[in-house]
Amino acid sequence: MKGLLLRLSALDPDAATAVRVIAHFEALLGTTVDATALVRSTAGLAECPAGLELADGRTVRFGPDGAALPGGSGEVSGAVALAPAGRVWLERPGGPGPLDDLVLEWMAVAARMPNGGPARSAAPHVADPALVELVLSEREAVQDRARALRLLGLAPEVPLRVVAVAAGDADPGVRAVAVLGRSAPRGTVRMAGVGQLGVALVQRRDGAASPVAELLDVVRSDDGGPWVTARGVRMGVGGAAAPLEAGLSWAQARAALRFAVADDPVEAVMDHDALGPVALLADIPLERLRAQPDVRTLERVAGREGGELSLAALAAFCRTGSLRQAAAALHLHHSSVAARLARVEDATGWRLRDPQDRFRAQLALYARRLAAAG
Repeated sequence: MKGLLLRLSALDPDAATAVRVIAHFEALLGTTVDATALVRSTAGLAECPAGLELADGRTVRFGPDGAALPGGSGEVSGAVALAPAGRVWLERPGGPGPLDDLVLEWMAVAARMPNGGPARSAAPHVADPALVELVLSEREAVQDRARALRLLGLAPEVPLRVVAVAAGDADPGVRAVAVLGRSAPRGTVRMAGVGQLGVALVQRRDGAASPVAELLDVVRSDDGGPWVTARGVRMGVGGAAAPLEAGLSWAQARAALRFAVADDPVEAVMDHDALGPVALLADIPLERLRAQPDVRTLERVAGREGGELSLAALAAFCRTGSLRQAAAALHLHHSSVAARLARVEDATGWRLRDPQDRFRAQLALYARRLAAAG
């Protein structure tokens, strides 16, 4: 953790602070903590008054100096509701700070824990990259991989999935921690930066269901705040695998990542299982993909004025099979989408109402995407 924080501080002070917030609450969730301790520690962390309203109506408030405050609440700068009743809040003069949403989300997680009991398995954890690499390696001895799993707090008998995170020019470890730490998938989550990618190991004792829907919610709900953003992030999710065979899920996650599109509310996170036979396209050499005639045709379309917009319309239409649904997905009038599709048809000779041509177009789009991803 110290090494990661030093690296984050040099790259982005806000990101480094975000990791400190996550680490603070992770440590707190690993202990038995009552409402008083939670609010007092949060106020000290946020350096402003913090409060908690319990389901029975009782209120706990503390100032940043650790002193209890009377009354229900002062001027609330940000709050998160608790179910079935209650809330947590901060009282920061001059409006919320850049990390207040993150602090409140984690404070709410801690407040929801029954009796303040330990919940380490529910908290995302910034892991030692060397241990994560060891788990993902297919060359290391089984005994070494098993030991790494134990050190990471992962069960050797419970299937896990690997999530690969790409963040453009941003540090992958920073982005994986910040995005996943904001709203991590259910289960035990271990995160680290491996090479040019962020990695999350997700293990669930109640089954091996894919976390794709939860990860898409993170991307869709991004508010572009200064401390962290999901913009520019792509994620690939591997299939469920035995922990000692995590390398297989890692390979699938990287393959799925190549199909993902940054800033797309539907395809920013791709699931290898959901791709089915289409995932086999990732095995084709890049040179062959780039030389494929349909891919070259799409490149010519993209090079024209408004070409990328036309291809976005094509992708939405192929995905939905409906002109109106494609228009809704792109927030355009259906006549605008129809005009863009007509330009694609003129350039390619395809008739997109024909299922065969639409399937061909979808494959060409995937192949072009893979060729660009490298």
